[in-house]
Amino acid sequence: MSSAVAGSQSRNSLLGSLKDVLAAAGRDSPLPDVSIASPADPAAAATDIAAQVAEALAGARDDKAAMPASPSAADAAREVKGVPRPLDDALADGDRPPTTRVFRATARSTADEPARTSLVRGKQQVKRGVFEADPVVGWLVIVGGPGIGQYRPIFEGNNTVGRSVQNRIPIDFGDDAISGEEQAYIRYDSSDRSFLFVPNLAKTNVVSLNDRRPTAAVELQAMDVITMGRTQLVFVPFCGQDFDWSALAEG
Repeated sequence: MSSAVAGSQSRNSLLGSLKDVLAAAGRDSPLPDVSIASPADPAAAATDIAAQVAEALAGARDDKAAMPASPSAADAAREVKGVPRPLDDALADGDRPPTTRVFRATARSTADEPARTSLVRGKQQVKRGVFEADPVVGWLVIVGGPGIGQYRPIFEGNNTVGRSVQNRIPIDFGDDAISGEEQAYIRYDSSDRSFLFVPNLAKTNVVSLNDRRPTAAVELQAMDVITMGRTQLVFVPFCGQDFDWSALAEG
């Protein structure tokens, strides 16, 4: 009975000593691998366990000393700002925190923007300038033959009509029955606001006006049909008794 009580007291004192040692080692230290046996001599067992615990604690301190030190706050600040650490203290690229990049929007050039359409309000004063080209006073519209659907403008003054592009009114759509040089003339006189059609009697190819072959100057009327070669042209006036460009200059 007395031996059992002594053994229980020795075991309790042994466990208490073991708890004190673990508390002193701290929670970060791993639990030492201590094998507890139950020998006949409790004092020898206590000495053996104390030696194993001391050896385990010494190994834990050595492992902790061998671990790399964590970077300091200054080193972490340098890495965030992009400042490299010293070569002897640098970490691997995979261990460094990602660097934050700042993207700034580039200013758009006003030269690349298209010009804006200006808004016109109220009645505007339109400026009348000088003519930069001969003003149009009418048109010849092709209604038959090569170039059907096309047109040629008639200008103020005297206009030569022929196949060549040197004519003021070139009928150059491929009809070789029209004379290259002037085969006829169309004249607009702004003084009396009238149009005249004058055939060139020196040419072999004749022209006709409304199925008639004039031998002198004939006054043109709106929608008259002129036949030259195999081409038919309709006269469409712009100026006349109701309008003339001189009226704008007078206004």
